[in-house]
Amino acid sequence: MLINQTIDKLRSMRLSAFADEYIRQMEIPDTMTLDFDTRLSLLVESEWYARDNNQTKRLIKESNLRLTNASFANINYNASRKLDRAYVARLTNFAWVKATHNIIMTGCTGTGKTWLACAFGVEACRRGLHVKYYRTARLLSELCVAAGDGSMAKLLAKLKKADLLILDDFGISPINAQESRWLLEVIEDRNKERSAILTAQLPVSMWHEVFEDSTVADAVLDRLVFNSYRFELQGQSMRRMDKIEDIQGTTFPVASPDTGPTVQAGVLAAEIIGDGDESES
Repeated sequence: MLINQTIDKLRSMRLSAFADEYIRQMEIPDTMTLDFDTRLSLLVESEWYARDNNQTKRLIKESNLRLTNASFANINYNASRKLDRAYVARLTNFAWVKATHNIIMTGCTGTGKTWLACAFGVEACRRGLHVKYYRTARLLSELCVAAGDGSMAKLLAKLKKADLLILDDFGISPINAQESRWLLEVIEDRNKERSAILTAQLPVSMWHEVFEDSTVADAVLDRLVFNSYRFELQGQSMRRMDKIEDIQGTTFPVASPDTGPTVQAGVLAAEIIGDGDESES
């Protein structure tokens, strides 16, 4: 009876993992032979890990990351991508976030920019950092709405709070004079206080042309570019490569009423996928 009351009290205090571990210990006779300090340590560890996992899940959900399954462990270091393993490893400790530096990823469509940016985002969440992911066009749209309904200050405050802001597909369409000023507000609020990751198809040397207002362009790029780490991803579209791997080795029967020979999928891969199958990264 006393045990049940203890468990109920633990759950009422939102110590569910602690309660579950307590029940587990009571059900395993060998655990009862452990000394008090060891048993208490196991109880505390169960609750700590549960809370840590719950916090990570909450941060990932709030981040709105496009790809929540991206991780450093699954990065493709194929030589054609020109992705330096040591360079990536250097940034995985997130010291660049503490130093309020940025990361810029450029490359053709499909080269894995979004995936790599989201891998950094997921790991940042695991480290307890607040992350916000936006496609740049979507952010500009939200800023336009906020300017119209008077909630601009609230939106800017939310963006400033994020330890890491990820802007995907930067420069995919021109940025008009009004949008440029709104974007400058976002960047200025975070300048030397918070970090950002930007992905773009255009090389950095062409970013200035994206802005309608060249003066604002100078201000935005000055704050983003000159304290950033760079990735210039190369190679074929990762989507295309994944599709080829998925069908490689599969056999397709020849269209015939008789049981005839088969052909390897690898032979037909180029025809099945086609040259125009690339989509946004």
